[in-house]
Amino acid sequence: MKDILQQLEDRRDEARQGGGERRVAAQHAKGKLSARERIELLLDAGSFEEFDMFVTHRCTDFGMERQKVPGDGVITGWGTINGRQVYVFSQDFTVLGGSLSETHAQKICKVMDMAMQNGAPIIGMNDSGGARIQEGVASLAGYAEVFKRNVLASGVVPQISMIMGPCAGGAVYSPAMTDFIFMVRDSSYMFVTGPDVVKTVTNEVVTAEELGGASTHVKKSSVADGAFENDVAAITEVRRLFDFLPMDNRAKPPRRPFFDSPDRIEPSLDTLVPDNPNQPYDMKELIGKIADEGDFFEIQEEFARNILTGFIRLEGSTVGVVANQPMVLAGCLDIDSSRKAARFVRFCDAFEIPILTLVDVPGFLPGVTQEYGGVIKHGAKLLFAYGEATVPKVTLITRKAYGGAYVVMASKHLRGDFNYAWPTAEVAVMGAKGAAEIMYRGDAGDAEKMAAHVAAYEVNFANPFKAAERGFVDEVIMPSSTRKRVCRAFASLRGKQLSNPWKKHDNIPL
Repeated sequence: MKDILQQLEDRRDEARQGGGERRVAAQHAKGKLSARERIELLLDAGSFEEFDMFVTHRCTDFGMERQKVPGDGVITGWGTINGRQVYVFSQDFTVLGGSLSETHAQKICKVMDMAMQNGAPIIGMNDSGGARIQEGVASLAGYAEVFKRNVLASGVVPQISMIMGPCAGGAVYSPAMTDFIFMVRDSSYMFVTGPDVVKTVTNEVVTAEELGGASTHVKKSSVADGAFENDVAAITEVRRLFDFLPMDNRAKPPRRPFFDSPDRIEPSLDTLVPDNPNQPYDMKELIGKIADEGDFFEIQEEFARNILTGFIRLEGSTVGVVANQPMVLAGCLDIDSSRKAARFVRFCDAFEIPILTLVDVPGFLPGVTQEYGGVIKHGAKLLFAYGEATVPKVTLITRKAYGGAYVVMASKHLRGDFNYAWPTAEVAVMGAKGAAEIMYRGDAGDAEKMAAHVAAYEVNFANPFKAAERGFVDEVIMPSSTRKRVCRAFASLRGKQLSNPWKKHDNIPL
């Protein structure tokens, strides 16, 4: 019996070694953790239960029968993060470059199936050279099986991808279909075709970092939702994000202990909006002063900075925030901000996370580039996302809410539940100067008359009361009482039940 038990321990020890000490040391030399170290850091101590530790590939071509390592380049299983269940897989670059084989894919598919079956999120840590070339189409079929599960799990359980090394070719499409993607600066990259292929086909010379590094994807392409300095920082922040997310689409968002009074009054908010309507202010200050303990987890912080998206807690419960940022492009909506916010709103709606919308928007960004880029269709994505969302929606207009952008930003007409405004709000078709120039073209040469027309328009519309008279704004509130009013609004909506007409699925303008 002792011999058998020792044999088990020896086999386990061999599997834990991965590609061996030399390759693990090489991983460390690049500033990267090993696959097992990543799991240990991500999960609560002692909570990891591993699956398929002894699985090996079945390939015999090209001498592969002599290169069998237990686990086959990926570690899979489940554990807990702050006591809540999560399924994980972590690709091991020390084993055949973390390349995906048929059995490697089967291990990933198994935990994805279990995540959907048992209603728990899945976190994948990607560090792979791509498809295992020696296996040919079998490895491609493995990718396809993973992709299929990404699609089926979408909107069922939260899916988080961490890119912690190379991720190229077909490998990028699995993370692309997950809810959140996080990268590590200077050690991770994503692209469909690498620098060598790009040079051969288009004659463009580019480095891997420039083509698909973290900075590229968080600032330009919006493929990634955030980038961190190293593996430890990335894993720490993903643990923090996980605490905001529900287990699946049937569960309520988690409720954490809180030490911040829902009745807290913030007198500084009464002077947040400047007297000059063209002067910006930082919307993050408002978010911080509404949130429990000022905690705001921002999503896509470096992309489309004219709109803010992320999670806060109110009375301990998760709330998604979408807010115009007057500090960037005056808070205008454009192609990028519309896409960013629409995706976030749809995620919140899929997982029953209430949405708080903070509005200060002068309209859609004008220009040839925007029109040629399809701002109509991209703006419609955000309109569609808010319109179809059935979760509790609370909207606050702080200053400008002009034209179509007023409608798009979770207005009462898109089934907003509570629509508040500050006394500084202006709900109108457009700014006073532009409106006067259109309505009184004949007086364009008379500065005195035009000034009078502008002043008259401001008296009429540079306030929230016209909208309030029609019930489009439920209440004009004191800025200092915002946290109290918003907390009470969401508390009253905890039992909300609303459903859309039956359909197989919608046809959002992609």
